[in-house]
Amino acid sequence: MPGPGSRPSPKQILAAVLPGAAGAAPSSSPVGKQEVGAKLRKERKQRGMTLQQLAERSGLAVSTISKAERGAMALSYEKMLKLGAALDIDMTRLFMGTDAAVPPAGSRPTVVKDCFDDVQRYETDQYVYSVLCGAYPDKKMQPLMAVINAREATDFSETIRHPGQEFVIVLSGRVRILFENGETLELGRHEAAYFDSGIGHVYVSLSKQPAQVVSVCS
Repeated sequence: MPGPGSRPSPKQILAAVLPGAAGAAPSSSPVGKQEVGAKLRKERKQRGMTLQQLAERSGLAVSTISKAERGAMALSYEKMLKLGAALDIDMTRLFMGTDAAVPPAGSRPTVVKDCFDDVQRYETDQYVYSVLCGAYPDKKMQPLMAVINAREATDFSETIRHPGQEFVIVLSGRVRILFENGETLELGRHEAAYFDSGIGHVYVSLSKQPAQVVSVCS
């Protein structure tokens, strides 16, 4: 168990809510900013795009993309979506490990199975993301598991918004969702919500330990 005042690791949080997780060693380590940045740069270069061209297509600043490619900053889910759309790729490819199996172009599996212990994680200051079933091609929904480290709205430089809708269910702890229109919603363990993700929003943890949620974005 973590000591007083220390922040539990994602593995410790998983062990607290998932049977068998305590004794299972994750098969992959977190994807770091450097690794995601290198993949982003590779995808851009393969398309013969300059930083300026990618910035114009994605709506992000050149400096933001440059910092991300150099591993100097972790991008939010919203910014990853914008870059994925601008590069015409599934953004989850940027999170997946180098040895992750991706179905051949044109093929479509009947089903893809994942386990919380095995999926790749991506860490930002506010959240630790785990992309679920990232190998399924041309997804209409994006399931994510997230550990919520953020405690206050001021932990964010901006709200997160992306086209579509979002479903979330709390696995452990308690969270507050704050919307840019002034509405707020509190959810406890096994409580769920469904909302318009085009409205700027952030998640913060209200519990002693970081909360854990599963969200599905369209």
